[in-house]
Amino acid sequence: MRFIFLGTGTSAGIPAIACDCAVCHSADPRDQRLRTGAAVVFNDLQGHERVVLIDATPDLRQQALRAGLRRCDAILFTHNHVDHTFGLDEVRRFNAVQHTPIDVFAEDHTMEHLRRVYKHIFDRAHNVNDSFVASLILRRVAPAEPIDLFGLRVTPLRLFHGRLPIVGYRLDAPPEIWGAEAALPLAYCTDVSAIPPETYPLLRGLGTFVLDALRHRHHPTHLSLAESVDIAERVAARRTYFVHMAHDLPHEETNAALPDGMRLAHDGLTLGVVQPITSPAPGTHPD
Repeated sequence: MRFIFLGTGTSAGIPAIACDCAVCHSADPRDQRLRTGAAVVFNDLQGHERVVLIDATPDLRQQALRAGLRRCDAILFTHNHVDHTFGLDEVRRFNAVQHTPIDVFAEDHTMEHLRRVYKHIFDRAHNVNDSFVASLILRRVAPAEPIDLFGLRVTPLRLFHGRLPIVGYRLDAPPEIWGAEAALPLAYCTDVSAIPPETYPLLRGLGTFVLDALRHRHHPTHLSLAESVDIAERVAARRTYFVHMAHDLPHEETNAALPDGMRLAHDGLTLGVVQPITSPAPGTHPD
């Protein structure tokens, strides 16, 4: 089983357009961040490969090619913002390869957004031309109500993105899928500014915690790095990776100052067997 960080950047991506900052011009490839999304790749209990995407970013085509993804069985959407949904049209290529529809899981407000933006997909009968569009099946999710995806247990988690209620996802699986020392249980919580009390019990016993950490300064709809570290210490997963970073956070310099067990993720980072995280020495690239 593999968990792949397809992208770890904020909505503008890094390098940002027309920016002359040090991170946007960094020679470290880990400072290049596509929009935040992820993929879970595993064999189900029948031995068939499955791929579950978390969000469909505007960079999805590039991300899928880079990660070598050859199928998509389901998509878990966290919320309805552009940087998490505007790659949905790209999955039609997976339909063509697989000859099967793709299940799309989302809350009602995200489904309404998808139906409006992708009317050519969900109201195909009204297209002037019967063109090549994705084949999708919409399925509603609700916080704390688990779903089963090919043996992968997925529990939506209530989170807040400013005043907008969104979801993260907790992933659990039997040892036959992930083995005794893998990254699971894993909770993926991007675009977070607050975690309500009822969600914390669902964050117990994590192998991996993936959490939003935009920058050092306060932001009304995202956690700052210091706020994220505080939450990570409370959750006490075996390891924590931060995502959705702006160009305020250089990869190596930021990692060197983080507590043991915590690190910035980077595009292409792939998790499998759990290994301890320690703060890297300056000039090293342990990832």
